[in-house]
Amino acid sequence: MEIERRLILADTLRLERRDDGQAYIVGHAAVFNLPSEDLGGFREQIQAGAFSKAIEQDDVRALWNHNPDFVLGRNRSGTLTLREDTRGLLIECKAPDTQTVRDLVLAPMDRGDVTQMSFAFTVRPGGQDWAKDDEGRVIRTLKDLRLYDVSPVTYPAYPQTDVTIAMRSFEAYRKSIEVGDPVVVPEWIADLDLRRRRLALAG
Repeated sequence: MEIERRLILADTLRLERRDDGQAYIVGHAAVFNLPSEDLGGFREQIQAGAFSKAIEQDDVRALWNHNPDFVLGRNRSGTLTLREDTRGLLIECKAPDTQTVRDLVLAPMDRGDVTQMSFAFTVRPGGQDWAKDDEGRVIRTLKDLRLYDVSPVTYPAYPQTDVTIAMRSFEAYRKSIEVGDPVVVPEWIADLDLRRRRLALAG
């Protein structure tokens, strides 16, 4: 499955220097039950518990601007911790003690130039629902996600390519409504997207 990226619009990121002399990057990479901006006909929200499998199973990195050349931490090495609290996905990353990281990441955070985070994910099979809210808006609810990275970001924005990925499921949802199917995207959509990409690669 293609990786999607989402951001936190609020300033949720902070730098902490603790008694052990290390710098820790702390903040929420995702928040629960907060509808996104309009993504082209639908909005998106994350359900509490959406990261529970990811926290237990996934190999997750903390990156700078989603760039794999700048690894800040990793959960399997113990330099990145992830947990869900009442607000969302809380991360704590023990930053590498290198001059590059101090100049590139920590100094801008100290100055307040970088205050927001983003996360990269795919939806596990059956891990999303589509429905309409009381105001008639279409809401995509993310319930079970595979997590790849969490990243402090310079420019927090929804990359158009990633919204396009989500739009595929939205179009399938709309077609299901037109033919009278339930207001839920069937699990076969993920398999159909995967088959299409495999055919494109084979061609």
